[in-house]
Parts: sequence; C-alpha cells; structure tokens
Amino acid sequence: MSKYMQITVAVNPHSQGELEKSFPKLARHLGYLDAGLVQSNPSLYSLVSRLDQVLLAFDGTELREVLLRRRGKLLDLHKSIEGQIANWNLAQADKLLYELEDIFEDVEEELS
Repeated sequence: MSKYMQITVAVNPHSQGELEKSFPKLARHLGYLDAGLVQSNPSLYSLVSRLDQVLLAFDGTELREVLLRRRGKLLDLHKSIEGQIANWNLAQADKLLYELEDIFEDVEEELS
C-alpha cells in the first residue's frame, strides 16, 4: 500500500426500479407524510437503514403497525447484508437482499 494514498471501494445495494411502481401501496403510505422520501426513490435497503425514523414519523398509522411487526427481521437482515458486503461475500449479500424484498412484498400485500 502506498505511503500517502489509499484506495477506497464502496459497495452499496442499489434499486433499479421505482419504488412507486414496485410497491405502490408502500409508496402511497410513505407519501402521505413524506412525499420527498418517495420522490427520492429510496431502495428498500436504504429504507431499512432508517427504519426507526420511519416508525417514529408514522406513529399511529397502518404503515407503522405493519412495519413494526417486521422490525426485528428487517434490522437483522440489514445488519447481515452489511456484514456480507464488508466481507466481500456479494453473492450472499444478494441472496439476503432477496429476503428483504420478500418481506417488503408481504408488507405490500398487508397494506390497504
């Protein structure tokens, strides 16, 4: 390694689709109180990274109740994904991202 320079590489999950198209009910619920959040088209992974903020902001809503029931699993998955990325186990991280999507598909089904 160079005495004065370093190389930094970052790997971040990225969403290729639009939140509103893939998860219209979730986007609608999020948009009620935070239209800017939906317009920024966050990935599901990034939503989980700020899950506690979302839960606090949406206190008393159906969205909060649906997400709260899955909070532990979502946070555990997020932590596992971060660990897999840090260890360059990208295939395993990708597999865990599919699990994250499955949970959000359940959320989408449950929301009215």
